Amino acid sequence: MVQRVAVIGAGVGGLVSVKCCLDEGLEPICFESSEDIGGVWRYTDSTDDSRVSVYHSVITNTSKEMSCFSDFPYPEDFPSYLPHSLVLEYFRMYAQHFDLLRHVRFQTTVLSVRKCPDFSTSGQWEVVTETGGVRESHIFDAVMVCTGHYQEAYLPLASFPGIENRFKGRHLHSREYRDVQAFRGKRVLVVGIGNTGGDLSVELSRVAAKVFLSTRSNTWVISRVSDHGFPCDMVGTTRFNYFLDWLLPSALTRRIRFRKFNSWFNHTNYGLASSKSSKFKMIINEELPFCLLSGTVVLKPNVKEFTENSAVFEDGTTEENIDVVLFATGYNFSFPFLEESVRSVIDDNRSLYKCIFPPHLEKPTLAIIGLIQLTGSIMVGSEMQARWVTGVFAGWNKLPPPSRMMADVLKRKPPVKRNPSERENLKMSFISYTDEIAACAGVKPSMLRLLLTDPQLALAVFFGPCSPYQFRLVGRGKWSGARAAILTQWQRTLKPLRTRVVDDNSNSSSGWHWMCLLALPAALTAGFLFSKYPQPGWSPWAG
Repeated sequence: MVQRVAVIGAGVGGLVSVKCCLDEGLEPICFESSEDIGGVWRYTDSTDDSRVSVYHSVITNTSKEMSCFSDFPYPEDFPSYLPHSLVLEYFRMYAQHFDLLRHVRFQTTVLSVRKCPDFSTSGQWEVVTETGGVRESHIFDAVMVCTGHYQEAYLPLASFPGIENRFKGRHLHSREYRDVQAFRGKRVLVVGIGNTGGDLSVELSRVAAKVFLSTRSNTWVISRVSDHGFPCDMVGTTRFNYFLDWLLPSALTRRIRFRKFNSWFNHTNYGLASSKSSKFKMIINEELPFCLLSGTVVLKPNVKEFTENSAVFEDGTTEENIDVVLFATGYNFSFPFLEESVRSVIDDNRSLYKCIFPPHLEKPTLAIIGLIQLTGSIMVGSEMQARWVTGVFAGWNKLPPPSRMMADVLKRKPPVKRNPSERENLKMSFISYTDEIAACAGVKPSMLRLLLTDPQLALAVFFGPCSPYQFRLVGRGKWSGARAAILTQWQRTLKPLRTRVVDDNSNSSSGWHWMCLLALPAALTAGFLFSKYPQPGWSPWAG
């Protein structure tokens, strides 16, 4: 019977893991190598230490209602998209509200996590830590690794001939970037067009002499601001849209999606993406199209090689007088503290059962939290993982035998290992993955049951945003405030905008009520089909 749980890291995954352990009556001890909570969201000016931090200007690309903890909404006066300072403030509120900090040991580094000699029967782990130069050994019944996947900068210099031995300018990874000051008046080449590459290109364009953005990927650019000014994830991430994706042919849904993307601007004209491509990535960025249109950012293909002061691209063009090359090429994850027999089998999250449990262990007492990439908030996915894992540790939830878990992993694992810049194509559907883990934990809401017992709530759950509160309606950890949180999420979204109120005689609420009445048959049909037929639980949302 698991009782004492070691939680490694006090970022998002670590905080929710401690809280979920307490909810299940377990005894967590969280080890955090730095002096405070927050993980990557705790900004620091320093780039000297090994801790990865967000850059100064970062803004969340998932909205507050879609990325909050499921039983602790963001304050209603917080904006929908948040700077790092407000995200960290929210974490502090969460930790204080649930009294989590007394379970955290700061400035304590985990040196090793090894199976105890009797692991096959006890499932216990020996955890060696170091605090102020003093080493200590502990025995734990289970371990939750919450260090995430932003750990080691992925810098593929070997793929760019000349960058190390010929190029005279400066090159660095985005991990070292904090603000624009060092780039003022420079000609900058940004390599990589993920969310970070897009953000930094836009920011640098305000002070740099010129910014070039190099990419080899087809990329669709989406604005945070969607229909009627609402956050794009609240409008797009709904069970109704997910149902349509499941119901309609994939070719048709792809065509509809591309047409929607191109309704903002034609991506082919901008050199970003073609509707004919089967492989693509999506980034969130409202300003990049204007920067391309105004010429402050110039899009370029993949770099072929570097000379002393220029970059030669695969299309044969050359850009001269490059001062700085900024690699936004992602991160590798690593778990150097895990014993080799465990560490060696974790190639990526697909090596883990449900992206959490190493399937080969005799006892399922080690869990990796937050090693996921979703089309929505990783915070929400990490919390769902922690709820299920602590339920397994406490004996409420059961896992299949190792042989079945291994077979499941082998079935879903991609045929080749991908580098971080290619992992975008392995993103999983937010709704699909959270629903899958919620079902394992016994907390997934039943649409059919909701329709029969609470039609108003059912329509909000089905047609409205798939917000985290939905997973607090039923099962263990049910929260009495979940229903109200779902029905008032739009009001909380609009609240921070009510700084100047204008008269509007239109009655939008009546239109919503009529839509709900008309949509009731569709919701009933969906609830029946989703309960009767299997869903595409694991299929990647894009690519």
